[in-house]
Amino acid sequence: MCTVTFLPLNENGFVLTSSRDVGYQREKALAPQTYLEDGVYLQYPKDGKAGGTWIGTSRNNRLICLLNGGFENHVQQKSYAKSRGLIVKELLIAEDFEEMSMTIDLKRIEPFSLVVVTWKSESQLWEFVWDGNNRHVKKLPWQPSIWSSSTLYTHDMKSLRQDWFREWFIGKGMSPENILDFHKHAGLGFPEVDVFMRREKVGTVSITQVIESKEKKEMNYYPV
Repeated sequence: MCTVTFLPLNENGFVLTSSRDVGYQREKALAPQTYLEDGVYLQYPKDGKAGGTWIGTSRNNRLICLLNGGFENHVQQKSYAKSRGLIVKELLIAEDFEEMSMTIDLKRIEPFSLVVVTWKSESQLWEFVWDGNNRHVKKLPWQPSIWSSSTLYTHDMKSLRQDWFREWFIGKGMSPENILDFHKHAGLGFPEVDVFMRREKVGTVSITQVIESKEKKEMNYYPV
């Protein structure tokens, strides 16, 4: 998984949308609920296989969204210490994301990328990549952005999707409705590459959208 977009609504508000691309045979996820874990309220859809999540928010004013793979595709090992979806929950619960991102144990964890938004004292956008050997954590500009999983999309596919994204929000404007439409319809009509992806054994199984603003605070989940 997956395809993720970020749109700032203003200097503090934002909308983040995630298309989950996984194998059709994977156990179905549970729709988002609120959970109390280690004294922190979290909201997330629960993965049906490992009990973790690929996207969630916490009362620590934090959102984390997972993409499989680091900067490049990798050779999958037979086993890992734990699911990457459990790493997402640990980082949601942590009191200080910056500190936890540098100390969390990632030995024998499969490579991943995280898009992280924090909005406690000020709103910030982060990228956290674990390539299997090293962690790469950086703060990103507060601007429209798109990510695609390295395990499913080549560099050329990623570049093509970045072009679609720029054309889409320039032509249709930045709103939760328009970016949701992007996740459903953007592309060239080739389901193997389009944002709403369909291949023989893997494809888009849900879209999750988080809106955080003065007027609206919600997580919307659309199984497909």
